[in-house]
Amino acid sequence: MKKIAVFADVQNIYYTTRQAYGRQFDYRKLWQRLSAEGQIVSAIAYATHRSDEKQHKFQNALKHIGFTVKLKPYIQRSDGSAKGDWDVGITIDVIDIAKDVDTVVLLSGDGDFDLLLEKINKDYSISTEVYGVPTLTANTLINAASIYHAIAEDLLL
Repeated sequence: MKKIAVFADVQNIYYTTRQAYGRQFDYRKLWQRLSAEGQIVSAIAYATHRSDEKQHKFQNALKHIGFTVKLKPYIQRSDGSAKGDWDVGITIDVIDIAKDVDTVVLLSGDGDFDLLLEKINKDYSISTEVYGVPTLTANTLINAASIYHAIAEDLLL
């Protein structure tokens, strides 16, 4: 049975599905789809920690589905922008597990991950799959993935 590791860039998926569709991503449907393809041996959702009841409920729902939730503090800058970037953390975790799985699934449209996918494809000869909103996913990331899955109506709440 194919071993699958899933890495979800929660902020990226939340904002891109909201911007493109005005809706939220359905992590349960994704889990069902991936479970039908193999055994999910690791699933990590990377999010920001905010003292917000809706966020706590969402994070608990992810845990109930089967995700490990990793949180970073939400930082509000003086200019009004916010920071909660998980790129390095996701990269380290992917590299750590890539040698032990057949497929790495990344939920993100962030082009910064293209080099990561190229590296694990080259070093471990594994399949890399990306789920992202078509209009908001970097072409370099799409091209670096073995398989690109456009997030569309069937994966939205």
